[in-house]
Amino acid sequence: MSKRVVIDPITRIEGHLRVEVEVDENNVIQKAWSSSTLWRGIEVILKGRTPMDVGLIVQRICGVCTYSHYRCGTEAVEHALGVKIPLNAKYLRSLMQTSLYMHDHIVHFYHLHGLDWVDVVSALSADPALAAQEAMKYTENPIAAGEGDLRAVQQRVKGLVETGKLGPFANAYWGNGTYKFTPEQNLIALSHYLKALEVQRVAAEMLAIFGGKSPHPQSIVVGGVTSVRDMLSPARLQEWKQKHEMVHDFIIRAYKADIVMAAAAFGSEPSVLGGVNIKNFLACDDFLLGDNQYLFNQGVIMNGDLANVSDLNPDMIKEDATHAWYKADAPQHPYDGTTVPDYTGFVERDTVYGKLPTVDGDGKYTWVKSPRYNGEPVEVGPLACLLVSYARGNQVVVEAVNGLLEATGLPVEALFTTLGRTAARMLQTVIVAEEGLKTFDAMLTNMQSDEATYVKPEIDSSKEYVGHAMIEAPRGMLSHWIRIKGGKVENYQAVVPTTWNAGPVDAQGKMGPYEASLIGLKLEDPTKPLEVIRIIHSFDPCMACAVHVMDYKGQNLGEFKIDPNGF
Repeated sequence: MSKRVVIDPITRIEGHLRVEVEVDENNVIQKAWSSSTLWRGIEVILKGRTPMDVGLIVQRICGVCTYSHYRCGTEAVEHALGVKIPLNAKYLRSLMQTSLYMHDHIVHFYHLHGLDWVDVVSALSADPALAAQEAMKYTENPIAAGEGDLRAVQQRVKGLVETGKLGPFANAYWGNGTYKFTPEQNLIALSHYLKALEVQRVAAEMLAIFGGKSPHPQSIVVGGVTSVRDMLSPARLQEWKQKHEMVHDFIIRAYKADIVMAAAAFGSEPSVLGGVNIKNFLACDDFLLGDNQYLFNQGVIMNGDLANVSDLNPDMIKEDATHAWYKADAPQHPYDGTTVPDYTGFVERDTVYGKLPTVDGDGKYTWVKSPRYNGEPVEVGPLACLLVSYARGNQVVVEAVNGLLEATGLPVEALFTTLGRTAARMLQTVIVAEEGLKTFDAMLTNMQSDEATYVKPEIDSSKEYVGHAMIEAPRGMLSHWIRIKGGKVENYQAVVPTTWNAGPVDAQGKMGPYEASLIGLKLEDPTKPLEVIRIIHSFDPCMACAVHVMDYKGQNLGEFKIDPNGF
């Protein structure tokens, strides 16, 4: 007899996500539904506004990857208007993107995803001396992993336990049989969890140097950047480089080491050796190393065939809303996309927790649309980015991936797993951190003969413009699409990474990556579905990006009258 498991909310993510699964008598998942429960509305808010404000508005889609939306929205406008920004502006934007990645991926693994791998309670029984020796197996120079460091961390967490208030470690599934770290390994990772709280602040400061602040930086405008004085200041440049060195040090001596440790411990754990049931991957060019030279390559992989990578064609992208709470008669290309809500509610039924409202899997059940590439679901994100570049023969990526496989003893096939997806995010962080210095040096060289950072955009209110931008956000390929008419935004759509991954089944019955990743997964205890959470967290969900904003009372959020040509 099948049983329904409802996980609502999925915590340690950005936004509101519920996941429901149906398991058979052996607790193996047969069906899965991913549902985001707040309405998307930023596209509607943008209509009628000046294109010059698009970047500042769309970065409010999310409080995490604010810079990605800011940059992508601004570059969509630039593409529409035919604006060619100076090379220095491109370099500065890339350096801000580097800072964001170093911050975002550290926070994701340690503070969002890490507790899916680390049993904090187990760490309390560890021997700090043995743990210090264990840390030496994964890096020659462990950070925050000396015996004294580990003993202090253990005592600190024990203090929380003795008070009966576990704080951020409360309400977890401690003791689950799919945790594979030893107590000593758990203590190492727990120490790095706490150290990462300090390091992420430094990474955020990196972005603020050129962005003005973080989150929600302010230095990008249509036509270039405004952080000219920071670019020309030796002190500010040196400050960025020093902070980069500090964060990079943690990435190598802690983050990379912990993933290698996880690969050894979880290398035979069935619940992390699946989770990639859709082997279609999509990525775009990003991270400028030199004029028209990019760190990562664009492309599409279908059916896991690394021998055949096709070029990304923007015309192949459409969004299906068959099972999403929107009105749309057929899949829509983003240029012509609509955002008309059509909420249908939930259905009460029996679950492993008793009677609860559940999604209507036969009808509409989420505020996330279903993007498709040439009619097929695809995964985006660090794994997709690295696989496309790897298949393209990108030397930097090939060496990094092969080096990690050699260090862990895992085959290439291990990349197509939950463990592989988590490892890919770490490896992408290492690559971005190390190669980002090439961008820094290229900017310094270019500045010797060129200090331009801005060109004035021109817009003719009698003309219509169409444009889009595609970049690699921390969670995968992000695209913004705009139509401009009468000097104002006529239509706007954002197709975000989490929409690609979290979308519901489409009109053809094809599931998106979240839902497909759970099929066939065996749960140790359906009332404590750690395995589900671990797989979903490996995508790094950002539901605020996929589903933007709502006013549940239907009230007018505000009216503004502006001169669209007043820039």
